Amino acid sequence: MDELIKRIRKFRDDRDWMKFHSPKNLAISVSLEAAELLEHFQWKDDEESAVHVQTKLDAIEDEVADVAIYLLELSDNLGIDLFKAICKKLDKNESRYPVSRARGNAAKYTDL
Repeated sequence: MDELIKRIRKFRDDRDWMKFHSPKNLAISVSLEAAELLEHFQWKDDEESAVHVQTKLDAIEDEVADVAIYLLELSDNLGIDLFKAICKKLDKNESRYPVSRARGNAAKYTDL
């Protein structure tokens, strides 16, 4: 992960883009790229989505990577250890969604 973050920083810094990469702008970019990912599935049912994935996996992979790159840079710029943040959130979710009540149930934890 550290090598990946270093590569993202180098890409950004080689182009003098840090001045554009404020937390607000990066958060917007995460959302915009996630929306581009969603476009691949818009108006498709599950079967059509599965076929689309088979034929457009490279393009979908690009959008997933764009989301991840911006999220990694946002985390790095804010001093957030993304690995630790994910582990912490999973701990919270395990508490909020105990298997005994959440298994097979899509309800929000406040409704379990």
